[in-house]
Amino acid sequence: MNGLAESAMQDLGPVMLDVIGTRLTDDDIHRIQHPLTGGVILFARNYENRKQLVALTEEIHSVRPGVLIAVDHEGGRVQRFKTDGFTKLPAMRTLGELWDRDVLAAIKAATDVGFVLAAELRACGIDLSFTPVLDLDYGESGVIGDRAFHRDPRVVSLLAKSLNHGLALAGMANCGKHFPGHGFVRADSHIDIPIDERKLKTILNEDAAPYGWLGMGLAAVMPAHVIYPEVDKHPAGFSKKWLSILRRDMGFQGVIFSDDLSMEGASVAGSVVDGAHAALSAGCDMVLICNAPDKADELLNGLHIKSDRAAKVSSARVAALLPQAPAPCWDVLQQEPRYLAAKNTARSLTNA
Repeated sequence: MNGLAESAMQDLGPVMLDVIGTRLTDDDIHRIQHPLTGGVILFARNYENRKQLVALTEEIHSVRPGVLIAVDHEGGRVQRFKTDGFTKLPAMRTLGELWDRDVLAAIKAATDVGFVLAAELRACGIDLSFTPVLDLDYGESGVIGDRAFHRDPRVVSLLAKSLNHGLALAGMANCGKHFPGHGFVRADSHIDIPIDERKLKTILNEDAAPYGWLGMGLAAVMPAHVIYPEVDKHPAGFSKKWLSILRRDMGFQGVIFSDDLSMEGASVAGSVVDGAHAALSAGCDMVLICNAPDKADELLNGLHIKSDRAAKVSSARVAALLPQAPAPCWDVLQQEPRYLAAKNTARSLTNA
């Protein structure tokens, strides 16, 4: 394990938060340096151009060495950085549609897309993208929609495995979401509290199946802010039952991130502090608070964490997501043959 990961194991807290703009403010620095902070998530508002992004990630790492910098950068409509050299990545449904025409071409393309996605982010100082989406494409969910690979969980699993391979080739871990599945419900958990009334057996055989099949190929998982009343009254991210199914029955040993505690789907847990305590007690290793600096302050000031073995195990899991090899600089990356070939694949899919 490198020195960066060793430092993170000692220092990473269970909170991932965002920053206000394209440069750190004094308030941002204060939050990032808080002992409970272990991660920073970036959004499109934090991006002007690559030079600015690199300066921002370097500043974040300078004020808190070893902190995990992440982003939602999936492709399609969920891609935070799209200009100044970043490749426009296809929506994952495009890979599923290619699978229906040519299975082997789709497998290769998924690996290429994953490699380009991770290589470009890593060249700008970003450690992790919250991808791939493992939700099934039922054609019902507007918030998931073309972010999903396919309706068939077997296809989702194999395309996700190929995408994860591409991420790994560029030195990046992965995060499958939204366990056990967000694709069946229409409601958007950003603004509503979705309820999926199906039976446990149905969900496990369909939506949750990729999590079991991918096994140790998954480095991290993000549960859904969805209530499955036939299984538990709590949303999955606050549910000991759901997270024990993930850990015990499926054998998942990686990081469990809560989804954003400021979303409407998390409001059933109470305040952000209540939600964080509930998520961590249920089995999450790290909780996210986004787009709400006042709530981030409330969380950092109100969250009480025991310094026990469980906290150390969570910190070690999160530290394991940090890249273990240095990233190439952007200019060197632009001369790398496998990157250029993979980029051509991604471009052809986007422009098809």
